[in-house]
Amino acid sequence: MKSITTRNFRILCDFMEVRQFMVEVYERDWRNGVPAPFLEYALSSTWTDTSLTHRCRIWEDGGKIVALVFYENPVSDIYFSLRPGYEELAGEMVTYAGSDMPKTEGKQRLVLFEGQKAVMDAAIKAGYMSGGGYNERVFDFANSLDFPLPEGFRIVEPERLEPGKIAECCWKGFDHEKEEGPWDGEEESTRRIMVAPHATPFHAVAIENERQEYVCFAGMWWTPENHLAYMEPLCTVPEYRGRGLASAAMSELQRRLQPLGATHMTGGGNPFYERIGFEPCVGWTFWNKDFGIQ
Repeated sequence: MKSITTRNFRILCDFMEVRQFMVEVYERDWRNGVPAPFLEYALSSTWTDTSLTHRCRIWEDGGKIVALVFYENPVSDIYFSLRPGYEELAGEMVTYAGSDMPKTEGKQRLVLFEGQKAVMDAAIKAGYMSGGGYNERVFDFANSLDFPLPEGFRIVEPERLEPGKIAECCWKGFDHEKEEGPWDGEEESTRRIMVAPHATPFHAVAIENERQEYVCFAGMWWTPENHLAYMEPLCTVPEYRGRGLASAAMSELQRRLQPLGATHMTGGGNPFYERIGFEPCVGWTFWNKDFGIQ
């Protein structure tokens, strides 16, 4: 007999148990919710507003976590993780999201994955409207990535990785320089991510030019329990795009992680991933509701 209780998420003491729950329910197509590194990366990053994490909610059965409602960025993007066999909680979870989870100017978006049928049905019943989606691609290590590193570049040895150079590469690689000006030397946000409890920065790949400037970076959150090479983030400095650096970085990640037991690597929805052999796997869908200005 089930004994369901529910409570708010406590960031200082619940994270490890929540991560274990996510590891246990993980499926390659995210049908039960996001992989564990998705949440840990978000909570470790300065771009996530953690001031409202007490709004996130846990459901337990006899003390074992069976469901979670949480947000990422923006805070009004709401995610659901649900252990198989507890689909009857979907309606309660969606109701809680609508009443207690954050909204932006009265609006809220549920981020659901194909396969989360119980939550989708509950969202429709609660008045959320479908707002499109996309397919995220994943690379199966039954296949091979073997893109060469272009001449004039080198892969930085893991023990030589520098947080400041990673931070500058990501600042430029995500086009912040064009939109917000030159990198200001801030590297603490990168250091914070690198010391997250399950971060594996020693598996990340940085590519430098002849001046030892990082021009491409591919982060890696190795999750051995799920044989998952969770790649995040990936960027190339604008003037170095189109030279095959990101493809070479992906190839290096496979060479490093496959011998450890990885069977697949996450990618994204960018056409780049399709070009180098990643296949559609994770169907993202979006469900919107306007509650009015609150």
